[in-house]
Amino acid sequence: MVALLTSAYLGPVRYYEKLAGFDSVIIERNENYVKQTYRNRCRISSANGVLDLSIPIKKDADKCPTKDIRIAYTENWQQMHWRAIESAYSSSPFFEYYRDDFEPFYKRHSVFLLDFNEELRQIVCSLIGLESKVSMTDAYMSEIKTEMVDFRESFSPKKIVEEKMTPYYQVFSQKFGFLPDLSIIDLLFNMGPESILVLKK
Repeated sequence: MVALLTSAYLGPVRYYEKLAGFDSVIIERNENYVKQTYRNRCRISSANGVLDLSIPIKKDADKCPTKDIRIAYTENWQQMHWRAIESAYSSSPFFEYYRDDFEPFYKRHSVFLLDFNEELRQIVCSLIGLESKVSMTDAYMSEIKTEMVDFRESFSPKKIVEEKMTPYYQVFSQKFGFLPDLSIIDLLFNMGPESILVLKK
């Protein structure tokens, strides 16, 4: 079976469960870009609760393919995101171990959102040990083949997670309890090499 996913900025844990659970994954890059989704935002756990980090984008037209969306740098969002990540996870067990893999992304300017997301996904998959075969669509996938499972509408920061998730250690769990479906970096910084075990449960 093949999983069909959208692009995601440090996507949620359930997104990476699909990458762990399918041998082959196709990422949709030709869809019309959708605002207020995981395509340009991620959710982390901070000392004050769940925090959304959004990448500002330039949008030239109402119906612009995801692959053509450019990142905006009118504000210093990179510094804000990295400071938030550092503040949230500096006391987590594996932040210092992985920080050098992520910090460079917040010091250079990527032009396209899709490229930025994809480079981060590759780093995450490499660190976790996910070996799914990942490719990109050549055209919008309007007809789903029988061997495909369409997850393009399955992940949204606006939707309440109804699936039960495997709990794992989180830095602020004593304060907030277990917070499901945060960004994959929440799992990685808290669980390190055991992240793959959580994703495959």
